Amino acid sequence: MERYICIHGHFYQPPRENPWLEAIELQDSAYPYHDWNERITRECYAPNATSRILSGEGRIMRIVNNYANISFDIGPTLLAWLQEKAPHVYRAILDADRQSQKTFSGHGSALAQAHSHIILPLANRRDKAAQVYWGIRDFEHRFGRKPEGMWLPETAADIETLDILAECGIRFTILAPHQASRVRLIGRRAWRNVSDGRIDPTMAYQLYLPSRRKLNIFFYDGPISHAVAFERLLTKGEDLAHRIVSGFSDARTWPQLAHIATDGETYGHHHRFGDMALAYALHYIESNNLARLTNYGEYLERHPPTHQVQIVEQTSWSCAHGVERWRSDCGCNSGGHPGWNQAWRAPLREAMDWLRDTLAPRYEEEGRRMLKNPWAARNDYIEVILDRSPESLERFLNRHTARELSEAEQITALKLLELQRHAMLMYTSCGWFFDELSGIETVQVIQYAGRAIQLAEELFGDSYEAPFLDRLQRARSNLPEHQDGRRVYEKFVKPAMIDLHTVGAHYVMSSLFNTYGEPAKAYCYSVDCEDHRIIEAGRTKLAVGRVRVTCGITRESARLSFGVLHMGDHNLNCGIRTFQDQEADHAMAQELAETFSRADLPEVIRLLDRHFGASIYSLKSLFLDEQRKVFHLILESTMAEAEASYRQLYEHHAPLMHFLSTLGMPLPKVFYAAAEIVLNTDLRRSFQEEAPDRDRIQALLTDARMWRVELDTSGLGYTLKQTIDRLAEEFRVQPADIPLLQRLEVMVSLARALPFEVDLWEVQNVYSELLQWAYPALRDKRDQGDAEAQEWVSHFVSLGEALGIVVD
Repeated sequence: MERYICIHGHFYQPPRENPWLEAIELQDSAYPYHDWNERITRECYAPNATSRILSGEGRIMRIVNNYANISFDIGPTLLAWLQEKAPHVYRAILDADRQSQKTFSGHGSALAQAHSHIILPLANRRDKAAQVYWGIRDFEHRFGRKPEGMWLPETAADIETLDILAECGIRFTILAPHQASRVRLIGRRAWRNVSDGRIDPTMAYQLYLPSRRKLNIFFYDGPISHAVAFERLLTKGEDLAHRIVSGFSDARTWPQLAHIATDGETYGHHHRFGDMALAYALHYIESNNLARLTNYGEYLERHPPTHQVQIVEQTSWSCAHGVERWRSDCGCNSGGHPGWNQAWRAPLREAMDWLRDTLAPRYEEEGRRMLKNPWAARNDYIEVILDRSPESLERFLNRHTARELSEAEQITALKLLELQRHAMLMYTSCGWFFDELSGIETVQVIQYAGRAIQLAEELFGDSYEAPFLDRLQRARSNLPEHQDGRRVYEKFVKPAMIDLHTVGAHYVMSSLFNTYGEPAKAYCYSVDCEDHRIIEAGRTKLAVGRVRVTCGITRESARLSFGVLHMGDHNLNCGIRTFQDQEADHAMAQELAETFSRADLPEVIRLLDRHFGASIYSLKSLFLDEQRKVFHLILESTMAEAEASYRQLYEHHAPLMHFLSTLGMPLPKVFYAAAEIVLNTDLRRSFQEEAPDRDRIQALLTDARMWRVELDTSGLGYTLKQTIDRLAEEFRVQPADIPLLQRLEVMVSLARALPFEVDLWEVQNVYSELLQWAYPALRDKRDQGDAEAQEWVSHFVSLGEALGIVVD
């Protein structure tokens, strides 16, 4: 009897974008990467696109795209981030789906996902339908085909949700085994109850819905999936292969499907090198003819369901209590904080429900003034989210407006639709999943609520924040310093809120330190500088002028006048106001300039207060990435002075430090601090050079070892990786450049010799590409006696050895 294997990966990250900027700001906890999306991409999403299969000697034999050989779904919000920030990974994922169609009888391995990772059984029907529709349209936009299957967030299911899937043309979904209630042979009357998740996972099942629609369901193998995620089964690829194969039984008489489902991050992020265990397991299964690899679409076509199933409603894969993890203190948590409770979950959801249900009729009422059907327009708004070009917006408005809208009405319509987008994003499941109300995932969903409130108050004029906070206050934090939901909102949401004036202030302040293009881009905003004059006196600067700030999301625009006084270092005052008229603007600028020219800085500050009132900003108002960049510039001279002092101390007392080390005495703290700063700084600078002095690096490492100095190995390794990656990219473009090849060979050799790890993943990828198309031609030229080709091949083979790649 035929045996099939399918491995499903659910790839997803909680959205981390600032709701006002539509971008992820710097996250220090992800160091040395900019943010956690970037870090997890390097640990998981990118490696699964170029995973290594090793020889018995531990050398790279092949590099494969795991996505092409498994079943997978990737969150739409994550795919949008990958498209912009990691386009090579994004393209590899799309390529994998195309390749899987060739491998699996025309069935692509990618599944759609409900759009914003909402727990659908807890949503109203209108939001359920929108989430499914948005997920399908997002999938079609990216993968260029209709999805056969859809992953439900947390596999949370009820009959209404499954019926919507079937109504939208979805053929199948994947559920946990304990979500099955009873089964029977199709055409038979008698049902058999399923207890403790003991449904046979090796076949597809058919669910008959009250609407008379049908949906196919696969129940993954629970014990094997659990072992992959939590029992270190990814330590060795053969072990993974054999454990999956153990799901087969000779007692079964039908074509068996052994299949598992886990978070995709299991393969590389949760378990380091998990992607390689996956790649080798798939290779091992095929090489030893243990089973045929397939995906759900292909298996379903070849072996339609013979059994009917009924499900347990309001259940999920990660909560033993159904879907209570997302609305009550059910006891499910991460397990890292004994004594904490999650009683905050219920009032958080109640506050969100109140906001959603209060804003919905106002949205509908206001929307009907401009849109034929506000809810149909909301469903179709995904087209604008996917493509915010003027042409896309025009197509959308032509479909959904009964008349031509003025510019102001278009802005109102977009604000209404954005209000609804954030009113769904605020239900992202991660907000309830973890242990604490003030955690970053929960703060994120409260920020979405804050953005919806801000838009509602701008649109309708009523106050929604106060009654929302009255309800949110009932959610109590486990941490005394955060008190409750109201305090969390005031500490983490209110400061994040911005408007066009804030964006204008960010631009004019940062423009004193950076040069912008025209128009300038500030995240999802554009800034047109209409007038900008700077007067300098030593380290002091005064800037006055006028800008137009436009939001790329709502198209709302404002013309603003500004005045900025920078007195050196971090002392900066910026005033912003709505542009009044040319005469008033000129008079204000003239008064500020004349006062500044007299060096009467206190009077300049008073004038800023008089002209701009409460709209005064400081460097604290800069968005985080730019704020960090500006402070680095400000501190540059100060840090140079500090480094010079430490260097003088270090170099002057180095002989004494050596002597102390021979006596086995610990270094005095001041000597240790000097050594730590100087050694880390010098190593970082050396690693930034494309032709570093290896003897000097070795001497620095020797000193660090002798004095037990703690090196910033993460930062140093990342710095050298970036230098090698730049060289590798140059080599990809100019593969015949022998001096470049030699420099790369030296750098890789240096990285291999260091006492800490340097990530050579990208240069290995480049080498593997060139091994396929550049190496054969130059090897042939070498064999024909070409001296230059002989030198190139010699260095290329040597580089391959240093990279641990098998070269035939």
